Amino acid sequence: MPEVNTVERRLQAGKHEVSALLTLPADARGLYVFAHGAGAGMRHPFMESASAALARHGVGSYRFQFPYMENGRKAPDRAPVLQDTIRAVVADAAEAAPDLPLIAGGKSMGGRMTSLLAAEGGLTQVQALVFFGFPLHAAGKPSADRGAHLKQVNRPLLFLQGTRDKLADLTLLRPLCDELGPRARLHVIDGGDHSFAVPKKTGRTAEEVMEELTTAVERFCRDVVG
Repeated sequence: MPEVNTVERRLQAGKHEVSALLTLPADARGLYVFAHGAGAGMRHPFMESASAALARHGVGSYRFQFPYMENGRKAPDRAPVLQDTIRAVVADAAEAAPDLPLIAGGKSMGGRMTSLLAAEGGLTQVQALVFFGFPLHAAGKPSADRGAHLKQVNRPLLFLQGTRDKLADLTLLRPLCDELGPRARLHVIDGGDHSFAVPKKTGRTAEEVMEELTTAVERFCRDVVG
C-alpha cells in the first residue's frame, strides 16, 4: 500500500474559520473535496472509512467541517454559508494540491450543497462530482424536485446509492440520471440504506460495501480525470 499522509488544516470560509483534514496517498491521481452530511462531521466513522478506502485506491480526500459543526451546533447553517464554505475549501484544495485534478461532492447534504453551487457556476476548478447518498427528497415524501438543478451541472456526475435509501427513491433517481445523459453514472448498492448499511442476511460487511463504493469512485476518476 502506498504511503498516506494526513494533514490538519485551518481555513477561513467567509466570516467563519473551520478545520479540515487533507489526506493524500503518494500515488494520488485526484483529490476529492468531501463534504459531510447534516448530522455528522468530518471525523464520523463513515467519513474516516471512506477517506482511508479512497486513499488505498489512489484518490486523495479533503474533509472539512461546516461552521455549525465546527461550533458544536446541531442545526445546519443556511445554504449560503454552507456553499461559501465549500467554495473556500475547493480554493484551498486547489492551492494545496495544484497538480491534482479536483473532484467534489460529499455525503448526503454535503453532496447536494456542492451540486447546487456547481449549478450556479461556482466551482470552476472542479472537474467532476461524486455523491455518497444524494438526498433527492425527504423521507416518505418522494419527489425529484431537489434534483432539478443537476441539469445545470455540466460536469460528470457519479451517484452512489443504496436500494433501501429512504431519501432517494430509485424509481425517481434512475429516470433523472437518464435525463442527465452520459455525464451521469449511477452505482447501486443492493440492500444499502442512506448510510450504506446492509442487512446481516446479505452476508456482506461494512468494509466490503465500502470497498465496492470506493472502487466505483476510482473507476469513475480514471475515466473522467485520468
